[in-house]
Order: sequence, then C-alpha cells, then structure tokens
Amino acid sequence: MKKKILGIERNIFFVGLTSFLTDTTTKMVYAVMPMFLLSLGASKTELSLIEGVAESTASLLKAVSGWWSDKIGRNKPFMVLGYAFTAVLSPLFAFAATPLQVLAVRFTERVGKGIRTAPRDSLVAGSSRECDKGKNFGFHKAMDNSGAIAGPLIASAILLFFPDDFRKVFLIAAIPGLLGLANVILFVKEAKKSKGELPGRIHFKDFSKDFYLFLGIVFIFTLGNSTDALLLVKAGDVGVSDAFIPIIYLVFNAVSVLFSVPAGMLSDKIGRDRLIIFGYLIYSAIYFGFGAAGSPSAMALLFAAYGIYSAATDGVQKALVSDIVDKDKLGTGLGLYNCLLGVTLLPASVIAGLLYDKVNNSAPFFYGSALALIASALMLVYYRRRKAAAIC
Repeated sequence: MKKKILGIERNIFFVGLTSFLTDTTTKMVYAVMPMFLLSLGASKTELSLIEGVAESTASLLKAVSGWWSDKIGRNKPFMVLGYAFTAVLSPLFAFAATPLQVLAVRFTERVGKGIRTAPRDSLVAGSSRECDKGKNFGFHKAMDNSGAIAGPLIASAILLFFPDDFRKVFLIAAIPGLLGLANVILFVKEAKKSKGELPGRIHFKDFSKDFYLFLGIVFIFTLGNSTDALLLVKAGDVGVSDAFIPIIYLVFNAVSVLFSVPAGMLSDKIGRDRLIIFGYLIYSAIYFGFGAAGSPSAMALLFAAYGIYSAATDGVQKALVSDIVDKDKLGTGLGLYNCLLGVTLLPASVIAGLLYDKVNNSAPFFYGSALALIASALMLVYYRRRKAAAIC
C-alpha cells in the first residue's frame, strides 16, 4: 500500500507542497505587478500585452515538454528545471526600470512554467488511481491556490509596512520559491514507466475526436478569459486601495481552496463534463457582475464567487483530459491542453486590454461573460454526445 499524508498519496502531497511554495512566490509578484507596471508608466493595454505575451509564448513549451516527458518516461527533470526558473528569476523584477524590462523577466520566468506544467500534471495523473483522479487534481489545485492565498497576504503585509515598495516584495518573494525547488528535488519521486509503456512516434491522429472537440470548446471559453491583472485594475478603479488589492485577490483563492477538493471528488462521481458546464455558467454570471460592479464591497463578493468557478473547472478540466487521452500520451495531451490555454491568453488579453482602454472598464468583462455562455452551451452538446456514445 502506498504511503499517504493527510489521506493523500505521498508523491502527490509533495508535488502539491512544491506548487504551494512556488505559487506563494508567483502570487506575491502577481498581486502587485499591475500597480508596479502602472507606476512605471504602462497603459492597461500594455499591462495586458505583457501578461499575454509572457504566458502565451512560453506556453508553446508546455506541449514540447509534455511530449518529451512521454518519450523518455520521466517527469521530474522537467519539474526541477521549471521550478528553478521561477525561484531564481522572480527577484529580478526588483531591478526592472521599464515595462520592457518587466516583460523580459516575466517571459523568461514563464518559460519555467512552460517546462514544468505538463510533466507535473502527467506525474499527478500517473500517481493516481482512476477512482480518485479528480480528488488528486483537486488537491493539487487547492495547494496551488493556498500559495495564492499566502502570496498576496505576505505582499499586502510588506506594503502596509513599506508603502509602495513593490521592489521589496519581489526580493522577499525569492524565499518560498527556493524552498519549493528544494522540496521537489528532495521529496518528489518519479512515476516510473516500464519500457513497454513508453510510446512510439506520437501523431496528432493518435488523439480522439472527443479530445479535439474539448480543446475547441476550451479555446472559445479562454478567448474571454483574459489575465486576472485586469480584475485587479478594476478593483483599484472602484476604490480598493493598493495595499488591499492583494487581499481581495486572496479572497478568490481562499474560496477556490475550500471547494477544489470537494469539486474534484464530485467530478469523480457525477462526471467532469457536468461540473465544467456549471463552472462556465458561474463564470459568465460573475464576469457580467465584474462589468457592472461599482463598489469595493461588490468586487469582494464577486472575487469570492470567482473562486467557485476556479474550483469547478481548473483541476476538473485536467482530469477530463487525462480521462480521454491514452495513458502513454498523458504528458503530450496535457501539454497540448496547457499550451492552448496559454497561447489563447495572448489574444484574449489584448482584446480585453483594448476594450478597457478604448471603450470602458466594463466592456472586457461583458465580452468574457458572453463567450463563457457560448462555451457552456457547446459543453452541454459535448456532454450529450459523449453520453450517447457511451450508451451505444
């Protein structure tokens, strides 16, 4: 019997702990980055473009690293290298003097995420039984978002003692990232595969129609799911102070942590498709609310509800991908999925940034709400198609 920690298989627990520590670093940076960029003279469009370029370009590596990890049957080397990028590069934001320099560091740091994401998700899937895959992805998401609670809290505390000293936040952010790197090196074990389990040549035709249809729906949804940095800017526009913007982002992550494991377990019982439909509908309603919001209290409530959407979709979508992709191609399938999310973030963020600058601070959120509604309808058709195929 595999050893467990707090009811979670040991390997998945330590992968989650690494994500917690690393996300503490990245969310310390992320929570203050919009204000830092605006202080350097960046526009809303430039802010969105920086996030979109960094995430999208580096995301091309997610498919490559996923495919490579499948070919050699190893995930941990990619994880070590990827987490090292974040640990070493995050404090360099403290020395940036222009938005272009921020972009250079942000892009390079996101390369690390591109390298590690698909192999990490493949290791989680490979360390899971079929009956608890949703639960394990939910646990990982909860740990990831726990770091997203700790990060903004620490950033907010630093800004309360050192007002507007964003550079100090970046320097201190290096500490949890280095601890996360040490954790993955020392405690995470490879989900070993025998030579017979390694794939031969991988072709696009090796993946099912269900996989590509799902990616198409995710693409439409993600076109309206721009960088969360604009949500933080909107919070500032309606009166939330700089020191408390990290706290309002914390509310979102706290709710996501509370519901991620129950949502994953629910998806193991009722099916991933149903929960994703619910998540998209929640997102549509919440983004409409973000567009209409005009007060700090309304933003706080919406950020809390936003956490329910995150819990119902983020980990569950990865679990669905692992359900419909052959086991020997998990890294490649998850890499293509994660790559699609990242690449689509660029046009989504550019469109949202232009709507924010050229129309008003409500337009990007109404746009995202409409696309989420379309995606939920398509997901319902997809669910019925899969259900009918299973009956036949």
